[in-house]
Amino acid sequence: MSEYVIITDTSADIPASVLDKGQIHLIPMVYQLNGEEHPHKDPGSWDSKAFYDQLRNGGIGSTSQISPAVYTDYFEPFLKEGKDILYISLSGGLTSTWQSSHLAATDLMEEYPERKISCVDSLAATGGQGILVILAAQNQEKGMSLEENTAWLEENRLHICHWFTVDDLDFLKRGGRISQTIAWIGGKLKIKPVLRIAEDGTLAIPEKVRGSKAAMNTIVSKYVSSGLNEEHPYVFLCHGDALEQAEKAKAAILEAVPGAQVTIMPMSPIIGIHTGPGVQAVIYFGNNR
Repeated sequence: MSEYVIITDTSADIPASVLDKGQIHLIPMVYQLNGEEHPHKDPGSWDSKAFYDQLRNGGIGSTSQISPAVYTDYFEPFLKEGKDILYISLSGGLTSTWQSSHLAATDLMEEYPERKISCVDSLAATGGQGILVILAAQNQEKGMSLEENTAWLEENRLHICHWFTVDDLDFLKRGGRISQTIAWIGGKLKIKPVLRIAEDGTLAIPEKVRGSKAAMNTIVSKYVSSGLNEEHPYVFLCHGDALEQAEKAKAAILEAVPGAQVTIMPMSPIIGIHTGPGVQAVIYFGNNR
């Protein structure tokens, strides 16, 4: 069985304690804020408060997909070392990074015909992508081959459930997720959308509630009603500089589901730049989306 490395991009929220093991390799994604370009290099350790404060103060931002050339530059050294590659991308429903990785992989496998590159579309984001990458690393430790791990990820990725709520609708409006009219009415009436990542990896808004407290209770209840998955009990609470609310959500989850393994993390700027400060997400391995 050939040795392989696991790679993901930095839209995934993964704790420093996991990244410090060195098993998971990262390709930085880039965001632009107030006209300046910033590579996001380390999901486990970055100044999230400064980033979200800039957004609060009117900062305007955007993100860039990873180009095939960047993938080639990052993948090729591993191939030269005789290693195969398992790459797990941000959802193809939110960006074109998976397509770029696949183009690079196809060209590289022609140049290195003895090597294999498997590019898996996570159909996930932020902590959901992180959970999937962590599980892939555990599968590798158990002895799964590249092919077996790829098949497992593709079979199980729709078990990753994402529920979000945002504090400021203007960020969703800028990204084209909601209309200007809905953003204005929602702001006036304190209507909060409850968002999810759908089966095709795109962002959906299946519910709307009135008030931040109701929105937070709704996304917590999604996990509680799903119940504990004993084999994969992971719950990620990813937030946009809203630690106090995340701690309250953790307490509510653990009171209802004591066996849950809850991790609180700041949400990656690659996603947070489109959702804004105050975003809250409850992400977990569930029965299905």
